[in-house]
Amino acid sequence: MSLIEKNLSDHGITLPEPVAPVANYVPFVVTGNLVMISGQVSIGPDGLITGKVGDDLSLEDGVKAAEACAINLLAQLKAACEGDLDRAVRCVRLGGFVNCGPEFTDHPKVINGASDLMVNAMGSAGKHARAAVGASSLPLGAAVEVDGIFEIA
Repeated sequence: MSLIEKNLSDHGITLPEPVAPVANYVPFVVTGNLVMISGQVSIGPDGLITGKVGDDLSLEDGVKAAEACAINLLAQLKAACEGDLDRAVRCVRLGGFVNCGPEFTDHPKVINGASDLMVNAMGSAGKHARAAVGASSLPLGAAVEVDGIFEIA
């Protein structure tokens, strides 16, 4: 078990199987020592988390949806590392998209769900650059989508 998976396990989290793409793209691209991971929507153990944060979902629900995205990012990262998450050096950047109405302004608080999970999983190597934006809709009605760039050895 990798250190990342042990840290996740300490928080009661097990990585799922990576989610297959829903359109004409690949889940990740490895170039040099970087892994670019396609946006992961908010799919948790109970299925797709849908709705508009601030309307259908509470801020807390949005944070949990962003955390689910981060777990799916790490599942893709594990696949990109051929099963060896100890190859992960750091999380470089996350891009977060929140399905919300025009009056919602707490996008950074929602995407903290993903950011906090990365730091819990990777320690200081989980600290990253980030964007957090609102969107009028997301694929499949997802509440949150997060993409990521990681450095690997």
